[in-house]
Amino acid sequence: MTATKQFGVSKDLRRVLASATATVGLLLISAAAMAQNVLQDVRYASAAGGKVDITLQFSGPVGEVQAFTTDSPPRIAIDLPGTTNGLATRRVAIGSGATSAVSAAEAGGRTRVVVDLFRPATYTTRSAGNLLVLTVDGGSASAATTAMASPQDPSKRTANSVSVSNIDFRRGDNGAGRVIMRFSSDQAAADMRNEGSQVVIDVSNATIPENLRRRLDVTDFATPVVSLEPKANAGGTRLIVDTEGEYESMAYQTGNEYVVEISPKRGTVIAANGMRAPGAAGQVQTTAAPQRYTGKPVTFNFQDVPVRTVLQLIAEESNLNIVAADTVSGNVTLRLINVPWDQALQIVLRAKGLDMRRDGNVVWVAPQKELSEYEQALNTARINLENSCELVSEYIAINYGRAEDIAGLLTETKSGNSGGGGGGTTQGQAGAQRGFLSPRGTVSFDNRTNTLLVVDCPRQVAEIRNLLATVDRPVDQVLIEARIVIADENFARDLGARLGISNPNINANSTSAISGNIEANTATINSFNSVLNGTNTTGVPTITQGFITNLAVPNAAGSIAFSILRASSALDLELSALETDGRGEVLSNPRVITSNQREAIIRQGDEIGYTTTAAAAGNTSTGVPSTTVQFKDAALELKVTPTITTDGRVYLALEIKKDDIKSFIFTDTGQVPSFSKNFLSTAVLIDNGQTVVVGGVYTFKSRDDITKVPWLGDVPFLGRLFKKTARSTGKAELLIFVTPRVLQVSRR
Repeated sequence: MTATKQFGVSKDLRRVLASATATVGLLLISAAAMAQNVLQDVRYASAAGGKVDITLQFSGPVGEVQAFTTDSPPRIAIDLPGTTNGLATRRVAIGSGATSAVSAAEAGGRTRVVVDLFRPATYTTRSAGNLLVLTVDGGSASAATTAMASPQDPSKRTANSVSVSNIDFRRGDNGAGRVIMRFSSDQAAADMRNEGSQVVIDVSNATIPENLRRRLDVTDFATPVVSLEPKANAGGTRLIVDTEGEYESMAYQTGNEYVVEISPKRGTVIAANGMRAPGAAGQVQTTAAPQRYTGKPVTFNFQDVPVRTVLQLIAEESNLNIVAADTVSGNVTLRLINVPWDQALQIVLRAKGLDMRRDGNVVWVAPQKELSEYEQALNTARINLENSCELVSEYIAINYGRAEDIAGLLTETKSGNSGGGGGGTTQGQAGAQRGFLSPRGTVSFDNRTNTLLVVDCPRQVAEIRNLLATVDRPVDQVLIEARIVIADENFARDLGARLGISNPNINANSTSAISGNIEANTATINSFNSVLNGTNTTGVPTITQGFITNLAVPNAAGSIAFSILRASSALDLELSALETDGRGEVLSNPRVITSNQREAIIRQGDEIGYTTTAAAAGNTSTGVPSTTVQFKDAALELKVTPTITTDGRVYLALEIKKDDIKSFIFTDTGQVPSFSKNFLSTAVLIDNGQTVVVGGVYTFKSRDDITKVPWLGDVPFLGRLFKKTARSTGKAELLIFVTPRVLQVSRR
């Protein structure tokens, strides 16, 4: 019995346990089925009328959906039970129509999707398989604006009263084309889209006058924009912008202006040609170094949304803490596609007249006037604090400079007694800081001990000490060595002849003579005639010679003469020649040493004196002319100013002059010297210890002269008796070498 009873109890327990196990299993299976769904992706697409389709993609079929809305702030919340959040990003910015952004968060075994709205809007949901589509309407911004403008309020305008007042085009930063549309009201609703090579801007609630419906050719601006074509379109306005090449477009609206910027793709360089397009109201605007933006690209498509909301979106995209002042207000319309967030921030600030100040990861945004007034107040407080500080006195000894010069450097003036024990005082002007001194600061100097006395605030005294630690140091010196080489070479060769035939009118035996010239031959022949006639030499008539040619070389180095006397005639022939060859070289080597940036001059030479005569004053017929002695320098001069660069090289500004006496000119009053001048003025950058040729002149002269009797001088061989030839060549060369050497001074 016991065994049977135990068996029965055990069987009942097994049935209960089996039933409980089945129930728990069903619950676990149901919970697992509910928990296995995952939110994988969120996509959105803009539709007509400002609508936005938000698509939620799940890993499994869409289950139960619970949705509700809030008005302050306007939001749509969707709860997804049994769903985990598998999105890579917590927030997806949309900025289209009434939709601002979508965010998702997981808690308590469910996921909540929140759609942030710019304004209250209706919505619808539909599911298909593992997709849930939420369609958000464009909201009632236009209706609300129209309702706020009552007919009795003339300051408000309806949408139909908006018109285009001007269309302007300018060249922006980095070759971008900027189209500016101005309206008669800030209620214009503009929309931009890209269609291939065209950018189309539609303003459905704005009319355009007839005088603005003209095509504008803006090719000369050197931007991606080729032309602008505004026209009326179904009761509104359409502006077609033709482009060329790859481009990026973005748009924003502030007040009654709608701005579209069309920029070339990154890496494309477009330079402005400085010409203005016909009919364009704007002017070419260029920047030498356009600002570079490095933020993550964002896409914003806002229609009349608060500026503070846009700043909040930018803060979430940039991971910055943006603090907006209470005076930041107003709405803005933006359409930015793949624009760096920092550029988008600059556009918003520029559109609303704002500015920012960044301190680490915190950015303060406020109107420009408010920021400038705040900074001016800070500066005024700092100046007032400096003007009320306690003055201290410091005695500063100057080691290498002059106390007087440094005092002038500190105050931008020079004052004081340059005597051995003298001194001076310089004080800053009241109400303004001069140099390194505060308005109440003074500086005095003593030349005898080369000491400065500074009376000022402790902060200013510390700055002066830092300055002196930099400027009161030994200055390096430079040794400059120059070599001036003047070399010349001359060569000349002359050949000439004299030929004569005469009749001595005698009848005797002939004779001949050879000597160095014809004049010596004449003397020999006359002596022979006297002997032949038996008379004395002095009593015999001399032979009168008549030369056919007289082409002898003057001052010939060598000549040979041949004369023949016959009974009825005399023949005279003289050949002369001269050849000169000369070489000369002059080497000058001036050297000078000087401090860095200090001019040095070295000069060596002679003073050449000469006399000049001036007429007597008054009655020149009785007066005595006056004689004056004047002098001219024939000197070698080197003038140089060295500058040692930070990389150890030497920059030289130098002048080199080398004058020599060439000859003397004889006048009635005496000799006047003639000079040959050589001068060089240049600036050159040279390595330390390097020798370079800083200047040189090479001159070559060649000359051939022929003096001859016509026709006879051209006869072969015999023509040499009827012509004289002269040939000369000359070479002159000037070279100037410079070598700087830095003599560094040890600093203690």
